[in-house]
Amino acid sequence: MVNKPNPPDAVIEPVDLKSALEERYLAYALSTIMHRALPDVRDGMKPVHRRILYAMRQLRLDPDAAFKKCARVVGDVIGKYHPHGDQSVYDALVRLAQDFAVRYPLVDGQGNFGTLDGDGAAAMRYTEARLTDVGARLLEGIDDDAVDFRATYDGSEDEPIVLPGAFPNLLANGSSGIAVGMATSIPPHNVAELAAAALHLIRTPQAEPASLMAFVQGPDFPTGGIVVDPPNEIALAYQTGRGGFRVRARWHTEDLGRGTYLVVVTEIPYQVQKGKLVERIAELIEAKKVPLLADVRDESADDVRLILEPRARTVDPAVMMEQLFRATDLEVRIPLNMNVLVGGQVPMVIGLKAALQAWLDHRKDVLVRRSRHRLAKVDARLEILDGFLIVYLDLDRVIQIVREEDDPKAELIAAFTLTETQAEAILNMRLRSLRRLEEMEIRKEHTALSTEKAGLEALLGSETLLWKRVAEEVKGIAKAYGPETPLGKRRTTFAEAPVAAAAEALEAAVEREPITVVVSKLGWIRALKGHGADTSALAFKQGDELKAVFPASTADRLLVLATGGKVYTLTCDKLPGGRGHGEPIKLMVDFEAGSDVAGVAVYRPGAKALAASSDGRGFVVEEDDLVASKRTGKLLITVAGTETAQALVPADGDMVAIIGENRKLLVFPLSQVPVMARGRGVRLQRYKDGGLSDVKVFKAEAGLTWTDGSGRQFTRTMAELADWTSDRATAGRLPPPGFPRTNRFGG
Repeated sequence: MVNKPNPPDAVIEPVDLKSALEERYLAYALSTIMHRALPDVRDGMKPVHRRILYAMRQLRLDPDAAFKKCARVVGDVIGKYHPHGDQSVYDALVRLAQDFAVRYPLVDGQGNFGTLDGDGAAAMRYTEARLTDVGARLLEGIDDDAVDFRATYDGSEDEPIVLPGAFPNLLANGSSGIAVGMATSIPPHNVAELAAAALHLIRTPQAEPASLMAFVQGPDFPTGGIVVDPPNEIALAYQTGRGGFRVRARWHTEDLGRGTYLVVVTEIPYQVQKGKLVERIAELIEAKKVPLLADVRDESADDVRLILEPRARTVDPAVMMEQLFRATDLEVRIPLNMNVLVGGQVPMVIGLKAALQAWLDHRKDVLVRRSRHRLAKVDARLEILDGFLIVYLDLDRVIQIVREEDDPKAELIAAFTLTETQAEAILNMRLRSLRRLEEMEIRKEHTALSTEKAGLEALLGSETLLWKRVAEEVKGIAKAYGPETPLGKRRTTFAEAPVAAAAEALEAAVEREPITVVVSKLGWIRALKGHGADTSALAFKQGDELKAVFPASTADRLLVLATGGKVYTLTCDKLPGGRGHGEPIKLMVDFEAGSDVAGVAVYRPGAKALAASSDGRGFVVEEDDLVASKRTGKLLITVAGTETAQALVPADGDMVAIIGENRKLLVFPLSQVPVMARGRGVRLQRYKDGGLSDVKVFKAEAGLTWTDGSGRQFTRTMAELADWTSDRATAGRLPPPGFPRTNRFGG
């Protein structure tokens, strides 16, 4: 191919590639955020859903109307409002009709609209649809100037920018979407609880976000399930707009006699496909990853009924289910990320209070606009009725003017001091309207409209009356979808996950074998088979050496403290073997940049540990609070500047022994150290120079024991430690004779 030269009159405009890409990508990002992925906080809808409902309204598909083919609806949507693929629009329509996907369906579907097993809906030419009562509520008042309209993509039609939204759709039905650089995930909620919280906000606008938790318990999924998060975590998620919910399947046991039983799952978590769930459980059984489970079968009809058969009658059902919760989607985490378009323009993460307040403000704006629209119509009608009443005072004169004058309209205006609108209405009046009975009807209508006008003017002039009317509307929603109604009854409940059963399930899933854990100073870890393994012949990488060695089992978990203050969790069954140098712990979890391994210990359920930093500060922590389910770990010790997290030791005892780099030893009661979940803690020992070297918790009755470099053990009683015993935060003094030069209790 030969490149043709540019014509002599061609103008080549240089464009900076970086600026051009930034400009075009920003335009794409804004389009995705505002017109595709994020819902509007006012009606909780994305553009495609809003256009589907509006198209159905235009087709008169009201709840009491006959069904129409979904193909007709999709055709109108893509032809008039949404110029995208018909299948994507139909998929959105189908989801609005699925009672297992949407808590309060907006579309009433007739035909095959898919199943909980993951089966797709029938083709749009076979299915039919109309609006539900909820969908109709979202559109209520749209013809009364309740919202602004804009031109469609081709300018041939108008479409609403937002729906009137007489239903808290954003929170009631939730939303999810992935935009450019941001995402949203809002689970569904119970509308009766939302209405109660909204009424509380109307009564007390300055209410604290935490007070709303007295009304909104948490999410309410269409497929039911059990939320097992603590109430304080749920409250924090709703205050910040970010968090998540652990949702478990609902199950019970059925007694078969003679000590045998079956576990029956009746509800599965939200957005989990039942067919894939059963396949996954069957795969785990075949791979022997769930040793307590023998078989699974699906006996579902209209309701969910999954049968789980235990391996033996002695299997604890709670332990077996905990094992399955960990290995399958019988437990999932539903994220909460309330990232929405505020005012239809600005993407923002908001909390529960802000979301409810935005909906209430929108309802008030809609009420004001509808009232003004109605007031204008009442004024226009009263103007005409006033003209009619004037005419009835002298009908003969009106008839004479109409019969004899060349310009009866102008003559009527001059003779009776009418407006042009009144004169036009009189000229268009039928002869039958001149009856006396008709005059009485007009006067009756005039009186009713005058009363209505006074009420509308009073409403528009009073903030209190406006909020009272909004409250009445909210009460109407609460009544229509209250807990006593089939649709409004709460489906998701709340409970605490049994910690003991979870620990037993973890142990049951792994064959318990004794091991010896070896950790090097550079943070490499490995596991030797058996206890009491000879570590003298262990090889390490150049520049590395032994840091710690301790017994454990393959069913144990390890707590890894990083110098940055985070704690990570490792399972012993996943540790590399004793051959070679092992693997770096940093590759097994997501260490923060610049962090190193400060210490490794075996997790002990129900026990406590003492956490300390290099500046001699520390606190006692429950080890159960340290177990992290994610590779990113949990923050434990807050450090700043050059400080580092340095120690995490068992708190088995009542006394603390601490020694600094300045070789000063201090002994004080453990009761002086507070129990905390995270933070900096309190001063354990005060240093003039240097920082913490080592710390240990011991029992006063047993005395303080240490091991020197030759392996010899020394024990000092509390009487012998009297000179070193004081209160915390003091300096201490040089240790007794025989204390290791390494400044460490372990040698």
